[in-house]
Amino acid sequence: MRFSRRTEWDTEESELARAYRQRREAGLPIADLTASNPTRCGFAYPEELLEPLTDPAALEYEPDPRGSHAAREAVCAYYASHGAKVLPQQMLLTTSTSEAYGYLFKVLCDPGDAVLVPQPSYPLFEFLADGEVVRVDFAPLVYDHGWQLDLEGLRRSVTPETRAVIVVHPNNPTGHFMKLEEALGLAEVCREFGLALIVDEVFLDYGLEFPSGAKAPSSSDDSMARLKPRPFKADEPEERYGRSLHSSSDAMGSFIGLDLGILVFVVSGISKICGLPQMKVAWLVATGPGSEEALERLDVVADTYLSMNAPVQQALPGWLAGRAGIEGQIRERVRGNLAELDQQLARLLAERGDVLVNRLIVEGGWYAVLRIPAIQPDEMTVRELLAEGVWVHPGYFFGMGRSGWLVVSLLAKAEDFSTGVVKLLAYMQRNQESYL
Repeated sequence: MRFSRRTEWDTEESELARAYRQRREAGLPIADLTASNPTRCGFAYPEELLEPLTDPAALEYEPDPRGSHAAREAVCAYYASHGAKVLPQQMLLTTSTSEAYGYLFKVLCDPGDAVLVPQPSYPLFEFLADGEVVRVDFAPLVYDHGWQLDLEGLRRSVTPETRAVIVVHPNNPTGHFMKLEEALGLAEVCREFGLALIVDEVFLDYGLEFPSGAKAPSSSDDSMARLKPRPFKADEPEERYGRSLHSSSDAMGSFIGLDLGILVFVVSGISKICGLPQMKVAWLVATGPGSEEALERLDVVADTYLSMNAPVQQALPGWLAGRAGIEGQIRERVRGNLAELDQQLARLLAERGDVLVNRLIVEGGWYAVLRIPAIQPDEMTVRELLAEGVWVHPGYFFGMGRSGWLVVSLLAKAEDFSTGVVKLLAYMQRNQESYL
């Protein structure tokens, strides 16, 4: 039997995954610093959360390809809370942002076309594109006193097959919030080459920190490969860790309502906003020149699948209206774990005069990127950390280099996170002589 080449993925269990599975099966302790599912992280959900699913109104089926009007109005109210005006007719509901990407790739791309993604970024894009016979190309997201979009690198990455640029705002895993200067430059590139812009805002509600007094960073020709790992020295200011960082006025909110003069699609959903990944509710909003025709084409795609179910659409207004409780818990957890990480780093700095782990600036989301000495493949470091009982992501999962980068989730339970950080830093300091 011959199968489609688009699904010729390597599905063999990786060595890392096998090592993790074997440790779990052996019943050995693991401080999981990769946690991304809020329903498994000890948050308190309201007892009445599922009640709207039993509403008799959910028995009425109205197969609107864009989703029920009431549900779309609830999404409009969500954006109004962010100071952005959007109308129900500008959006359609999907079961996930992944499905929204699939719809958009169908409408924007022919087989063999490409989408351009600044990297580091979400690793699922390549699988989603493969399924639509679309190629993913990458442009640099660089770090220079904070993450920033390399606009010239982006421009050089555009090819005749490029049809759209995808940005995650704030980025996953770097936490980079797009600044107004970057957004305007990005729009200029899109106009120059006739590209659509797709903006993923699933982490929009989870802002964290900005460098004090920060302004919109300019683009840089530096690549991540040129960022040299180094230990922190005792004469560096102690407020490097644990200080209160203030929001920059240049950090943007939602792209909705920003007149960039290009076709913009914004995708989001309740997986992060309400901490409900299992409920499978997302949406996409179209704005700018060409949005009406795009929505007409999307109507046909959505009508072909009609994947949204009535009960979750019935429940969506209540879930969005009551999201403050879970959002508050997640923000408190993420900020608390980030403070714990910084306190542990500051303690080592005070005790030893140097620290071999550099926690990079994170402006939003619920991950932190760690820069470590690039003396061995990160996969080996992760394997050795797993043997110590702590589980982290190697940076290459997100498109970083093969060595020198670790990514940790700030969503883990506080006690697991603290235990994991202690073990991680002890491992790094124990191997200090080989690093320096």
